[in-house]
Amino acid sequence: MSLPSDFTWGFATAAYQVEGATEQDGRGPSIWDTFCAIPGKIADKTDGSVACDSYNRTAEDIALLKSLGAKCYRFSLSWCRIIPLGGRNDPINQAGIDHYVKFVDDLLAADIVPFITLLHWDVPDALDKRYGGLLNRKEFPLDFENYARLVFKSIPKCKNWITFNEPFCSSVLGYSTGYFAPGHTSDRKKSAVGDSSREPWIVGHNLLVAHGRAVKVYREEFKPKDKGQIGITLNGDYAYPWDPEDPEDVEAANRKIEFAISWFADPVYFGKYPDSMRKQLGDRLPEFTPEEEALVKGSNDFYGMNHYTADYVKHGTGTPAPEDFLGNLTTHSTDKHGNCIGPETQSFWLRPNPEGFRLLINWLSKRYGYPDIYVTENGTSIKGENDLSPEDILNDQFRVDYFRTYVHAMAKAVSEDGCKVKGYMAWSLMDNFEWAEGYETRFGCTYVDYKNGQKRTAKASGKELKKIFDEVLEKN
Repeated sequence: MSLPSDFTWGFATAAYQVEGATEQDGRGPSIWDTFCAIPGKIADKTDGSVACDSYNRTAEDIALLKSLGAKCYRFSLSWCRIIPLGGRNDPINQAGIDHYVKFVDDLLAADIVPFITLLHWDVPDALDKRYGGLLNRKEFPLDFENYARLVFKSIPKCKNWITFNEPFCSSVLGYSTGYFAPGHTSDRKKSAVGDSSREPWIVGHNLLVAHGRAVKVYREEFKPKDKGQIGITLNGDYAYPWDPEDPEDVEAANRKIEFAISWFADPVYFGKYPDSMRKQLGDRLPEFTPEEEALVKGSNDFYGMNHYTADYVKHGTGTPAPEDFLGNLTTHSTDKHGNCIGPETQSFWLRPNPEGFRLLINWLSKRYGYPDIYVTENGTSIKGENDLSPEDILNDQFRVDYFRTYVHAMAKAVSEDGCKVKGYMAWSLMDNFEWAEGYETRFGCTYVDYKNGQKRTAKASGKELKKIFDEVLEKN
């Protein structure tokens, strides 16, 4: 069980979750600023206006990364810091560009390789108000292409690019359940706008086309001289059949992964949506025009993989509801015999199951021709962590065990199964704003004391990660 000596590992964050400084140096509002201001949307009534104050603490964050032994750092840019109103004809905010240029320079000076995500859910609010944001098939991809070109031109020293983080979440949580910004849903108790049966599929399609446009720009205008790589990051759980002897449960488990991951990966690798989705959704799932298919097919230099957990899956019966986005099935924490997928965490959707990580790496590798994979997020919350004393929070043995078992499972996928995993980024470098859960849920390898000036202190997990990788990395 080993990983090659050139394997890269580090940590990940996202702009809205850590930066704060939402009104500093010309930044415009994002859809998350607007969403957080709506009563009842965030569990603890907070927002990202201060978060971890990372915008003002880049030197501190780099020193932290260095102290933990990180080889790389995945972070996202705030589009509305760079183009506050978002559009291709809107003014550029040079202060925003300068901030990220310096940050990349400083990371490289510290021998930490930057992985930049162009958009991690925080769409400029002005675009949402102007033309419906992600719902606009024509305007959004063009505005994203313009933003991407500006960033590629401004930061040539970055060699690792990710267009979008988890388009599934933007589409489903933003436009079906209404759990995330901008909060669209058919449930009129939650939102005055939204069509859960159609909008998520439209948004997913537009994100794929926008991704394809940005990749085309990078490959044609920047890659020849910058020598970088570009991809998209997709999230998904592994799915076990609830009853492995029931062919319908076996089929449903596979379909669960198709509806979550292949929704985006199949168009990127094959130029079409999965047959299972087309069968259930019909004309609610958009068709690619020939131009769109040409943009999207083949638009990955690597596969960005976000992964946390697994489920047992039971097939559904009858006609699925119009708002169903799972694939006519139900998910369960126990199987037919009462076996539990893994222990509870603070996150209702997350139970550790490291074997599922190895199995999903294999599933993806076989389906997509053994691409280079970068695990761009992997980590866990801990049940009740936020209620503990700071001393007990720092001793996060549950998280240490999670990382060790997951990293070992990944190493087996590489050394024993022949999968090509090139890098791993733990979620997250530090405790931060956990979207709709506010600051009640912690995922950090570093404790952030929000009540005392966002002071950072490495937890056991942050300190142990280097040791964990030292155990499995081949020595030169």
